[in-house]
Amino acid sequence: MKLDSNDFEALLAPVVQALGFTLWGIELRSSQRQAHLKLFIDHEDGITVDNCSSVSHQVSGVLDVEDPIRVAYTLEVSSPGVERPLMKIAHFEKYTGHIIKVRLNWPLAGRRNFLGVLTRVNDQNISLDMDGQSIEFPFNAVKRANLVDSGPAPSL
Repeated sequence: MKLDSNDFEALLAPVVQALGFTLWGIELRSSQRQAHLKLFIDHEDGITVDNCSSVSHQVSGVLDVEDPIRVAYTLEVSSPGVERPLMKIAHFEKYTGHIIKVRLNWPLAGRRNFLGVLTRVNDQNISLDMDGQSIEFPFNAVKRANLVDSGPAPSL
């Protein structure tokens, strides 16, 4: 049975929450021979190396018991950091008004990479203001997105 990030989130979010943290998101990369599971955890007081270690230890136990990954794998637990990845619509909504960078799965207007102020999130669409020009794309077009700064965007 092949699990995706949503399945892993359902399995692991309760473990992370029981330790007092929020599961910000999961990246899962796998091939026929190996996999890499990366968990991003968050807390209002920040994340320490010891926090990551505690979560890693508990998650490893769950993965050993449930055995959802059928190949050799590495587990990484990390803070989302200052340039945190935006992985869910809720993440984009939270950072409306902030500067983000986005890489799309396919070109839009002849390009894949965008940097601008996140102005709107609605109905699975995301809008950016790039130097006064507005661009909109569907959430499912996003390959990767990151917050560029954690403060409010400068007024334009």
